[in-house]
Amino acid sequence: MRLFSATLATETNTFSPLPTSLQNYRESVFLRPGEHPADAPRMCTAPLFVARQRAKAEGFELVEGSCFAASPAGITNRADYETMRDAILGQLRNALPVDGILFGLHGAMVAHGYDDVEGDIVERARAIVGPKCVIGVELDPHCHLTLKRLKGADIIVLYKEFPHTDVVERAEDLLDLVLATLRGKVKPVMSVYDCRQIQSYPTTLQPMRGLVDRIKAMEGKDGILSVSIAHCFPYGDVPEIGTRVLVVADGDKKKADALATALGEELVSLRGKTAPPAFDVPTGIAEGRAFNDLPVVIADPADNAGGGAPSDNTDIARHLIEIGAENACLGPIWDPIAVRLCFDAGLGARIGLRFGGKIAPTSGQPIDAEVEIVGLKRDAWQSFGPTRVPVGDCAAIRIGGVEIVLIANRTQATGLELFTNLGIDPRQRKLVVVKSTNHFMAAYGPIAKKVIYVESGGPLRRDHRKVAYVKAERPIWPLDADARPRGLVF
Repeated sequence: MRLFSATLATETNTFSPLPTSLQNYRESVFLRPGEHPADAPRMCTAPLFVARQRAKAEGFELVEGSCFAASPAGITNRADYETMRDAILGQLRNALPVDGILFGLHGAMVAHGYDDVEGDIVERARAIVGPKCVIGVELDPHCHLTLKRLKGADIIVLYKEFPHTDVVERAEDLLDLVLATLRGKVKPVMSVYDCRQIQSYPTTLQPMRGLVDRIKAMEGKDGILSVSIAHCFPYGDVPEIGTRVLVVADGDKKKADALATALGEELVSLRGKTAPPAFDVPTGIAEGRAFNDLPVVIADPADNAGGGAPSDNTDIARHLIEIGAENACLGPIWDPIAVRLCFDAGLGARIGLRFGGKIAPTSGQPIDAEVEIVGLKRDAWQSFGPTRVPVGDCAAIRIGGVEIVLIANRTQATGLELFTNLGIDPRQRKLVVVKSTNHFMAAYGPIAKKVIYVESGGPLRRDHRKVAYVKAERPIWPLDADARPRGLVF
């Protein structure tokens, strides 16, 4: 038995001022066949990582293709996308014959001329391998679950958790199902229910926590092989944006249809009930300061690099400085130039520094301040579940009672290392401000005595009615208050 695996992934914010080019992939994940590290998966590479570990023991040969992934930002350059896609498809042709494919994709990637990158890849791969090859795909739940990719793939599995702490477990599930299909043990059929809604579904909070636990308990019983919820990516303006439920059953389409419908209707009943409330900056900071314990973790989802924002908005940092906040830390602010200046000045130096507020009007104004450089680290990383996220060179500066982490590689806050790399212990700070929507909860949730969501002036509007969609199919809730679910679409 012979399997092929490869990755091409990013999460595209079609409203982002930051274009995505081949250079962005080179700065994140750009691995040729056989170059994938052995220690842990990288962004969206878990299917290859898992298959490599299991190949010898389970009697199949793995042919490794390239793995390309970039941090979320704007639309990918067309020529660069086609270069990476064609490299992978060329490797697939050279690997023939293959019995199965394991694709690690994101699901919300857009390139110029391609609103459905993943559908394009799967469709072209199917044309190469023919109808008998089993194509399995792992996707991020913040994906657009399009009909094109559903028609081209045999099995699609999404991560269940947000924050995405289960990427390896879901890759294991995908490989299990692909192998079982090839060995004739199961005959997967997929059903999809379209809820016609755009919403955030953090699984660290109820009611999503309970729903995900129930879904996991259903799998492997009564012919249900896999259940996934496609949250959608709210900042990707594509026709098939929206929440969808995917059920994979063993040969019984009616059973898959019924379960997808039941779960889809449940999600429709939860409209407006799954996301935590968000406060304006002064209100959220005041509530955090008044809380009688530490640390209070304050999230800034509007400037989340994980959603394609620049991560250089200064609203919260400026407010903390102006009110004279004490024992507070904030990060990350993406500013490679300011990081360079801090390294040039050296640890312990006091300098006048301008930082943040560089990329777009939503970044706010730059901050000019006398700062003390309290931490420097080259080629740093932070954890995110089983993976390591590079943050590049980073610097910590102190202004009064506020410590701010500046980074050279744009990314969101995921691991405590973002601060501890630089000698800042977030467990001992009263206020810990993180630029992230919910991925921070994997590491910061366990240490937080309270979590508060604050909306800065960053570009990721939490009220999706204020997002300037053009391509999204209408009606869809909450853009259209009376939007009804479409029901089964596959």
